[in-house]
Amino acid sequence: MAGQERRMMKDKRLYQSVADRIAGLIDSGIYPPGSRLPGERELAETLEVSRVTVREAEIFLQALGRIDIKTGSGAYVRNKSDQSAGGIPSVSAFELTEARSLFESEAAALAAPDIDNEVLNRLETLIEKMMSDEPDGAQVAEQADRDFHLTIASSTGNKAVLYIVETLWKMRMELEQVREVYDSVCSEDSAARGQEHTEILEALRSRDSGAARSAMRQHFTRLLKSMLDVTEEQAFEELRQRATASRERFLKSAQL
Repeated sequence: MAGQERRMMKDKRLYQSVADRIAGLIDSGIYPPGSRLPGERELAETLEVSRVTVREAEIFLQALGRIDIKTGSGAYVRNKSDQSAGGIPSVSAFELTEARSLFESEAAALAAPDIDNEVLNRLETLIEKMMSDEPDGAQVAEQADRDFHLTIASSTGNKAVLYIVETLWKMRMELEQVREVYDSVCSEDSAARGQEHTEILEALRSRDSGAARSAMRQHFTRLLKSMLDVTEEQAFEELRQRATASRERFLKSAQL
């Protein structure tokens, strides 16, 4: 089995190959939408790989929107209606940010002990770009923000972690409803964003996993609170507009 795994890894990361095999079983109807996948041990025996590889493959499939992993319950096949075009799950900005907080906080903790000075200097440069006051500053800041988070994920040395963070950012950029909420928040809090990323950087400089995890988590907690404020204002504005339209229709009909 070990020799077979090594041959598979020449062309593709093993967990990706296993994920493809599980996806094939899903597509063939062996595991239909809504059904629970067999446990890690059973899948590992069936596919002749380790339980760790099965776990990485399931995380990979969850990032693609093919399954949901429920702690203490298992992995469940998602309905196609729960997915958007291109295999990206259709999620809210809140769901995405919650997932980012979970994965990116742990990525920061994993990267902290061994992150090198060259990477730290790059992160500092990216923070400076986030605070850019150039005419195209918003676009530059957004790209720098993405590069900052992906650089940390890459520094974990774990390709599965990097892939998941890349996928979360793909959702952040390509899902219109998510992008709109993020754009509303980020346009209002550039100073806070710069400060929070600086705190993440300082925690990484100290090679303190706990501090890095905490700083990243605090960043996303503040982001979630800002999203609540923005969406609440949008909801009240939509309600006001509907009420005004209804009032105008009522007045017109009363004059007939």
